[in-house]
Amino acid sequence: MPNYYLFKPDFLSGFTADVFKSFGVPEQDARQASKVLAKSDIRGIDSHGIARLKSYVEMFSIGRLNPTPEITVVRDRKSVATVDGDSGLGLVVGPKANEIAMDKASQHGSGWVSVCNTNHYGIASYYSLQALERDMIGWSMTNTSSIVSPLWGAKSMLGTNPISIAFPGYNNPPIVIDLATSVVALGKVEIARRQGKPIPEGWLVNEQGQDTTNPSDMFKGSLLPLGSTREMGGHKGYCLSSMVDILCGVLSGANWGPFVPQFAMYETPPEHSVGKGIGHFFGAMEIDGFDEVEAFKKRIDQWIEEFRKTPPINGQEAVLIPGDPEHKAEKDRTRNGIPVIQAVIDDLNFVSATTRVPFDWENACLEVISGEL
Repeated sequence: MPNYYLFKPDFLSGFTADVFKSFGVPEQDARQASKVLAKSDIRGIDSHGIARLKSYVEMFSIGRLNPTPEITVVRDRKSVATVDGDSGLGLVVGPKANEIAMDKASQHGSGWVSVCNTNHYGIASYYSLQALERDMIGWSMTNTSSIVSPLWGAKSMLGTNPISIAFPGYNNPPIVIDLATSVVALGKVEIARRQGKPIPEGWLVNEQGQDTTNPSDMFKGSLLPLGSTREMGGHKGYCLSSMVDILCGVLSGANWGPFVPQFAMYETPPEHSVGKGIGHFFGAMEIDGFDEVEAFKKRIDQWIEEFRKTPPINGQEAVLIPGDPEHKAEKDRTRNGIPVIQAVIDDLNFVSATTRVPFDWENACLEVISGEL
């Protein structure tokens, strides 16, 4: 029976910040970057939190990431702008660009910012959630390296290209939509590979374009778009992914499609560039421009409560509201700790050895639990 280990969020985020600082990232930026990754772990999105740290270390080690970027607004028109991230950590560039979008929304009712020359920015919902603190509706999306085939295609051309939109509730937790436009996030395939488990049919095709349940086939194969086949709505996932790629890459001057640079070392690098880095896109809409904020939030509560009345099927306890699993995980993990599997512990030991940042995980571990995470 495998084990997993529980840690206080502060222990993991402190180690993460120290690792970033070891590469010359300034203290404030290192803490911001660790905060974004910690949010992923706290909300139960294990594929995008501390498990990603090794990939960031690898990218720093080959000079792909600029620890001290000069983030600049290269084009600015009232409610819209384009930001150049100077090859910085997306975990630093993203929050600054998102702040610009929210500031523009405060001035003009809405703000929209495209970003080029940046890198992996963590979970999309980190940014949409930030807008809620300012009584705004938040939008966030990013393109990623090409590991998804277009509908009926036999080659990876698009990324998982996530989208997040968040709406604040009044007494209820917010509605938070955060989804990959591939049939599944790559991180879930990575988790299955680490755990030595097969993946469901319809997630992945191998290099011959055949359906496979072997997660290791992701190295030469492709994820399918959301919906998988045309009959199951794969054309819709393909269209959503294309939208994200165009807003993030084509609009900003970043790379797009098969030219987006890889994040993980095992991914195949593109043959050349057509832009600068990867791209993000952020949006913020001031609720007060549509209606009274309190009235809107109360209607969101009504929407949530009405949907919760839906009779569940197949023995389920209740119908899910978008964001429910993450909200539940956040409450539990804030109180009880972040679970980390052995494979990630091994990666973090590698990070510690590479950076010489101490990782005293055995003494920091709150509890060892046998069983599946």
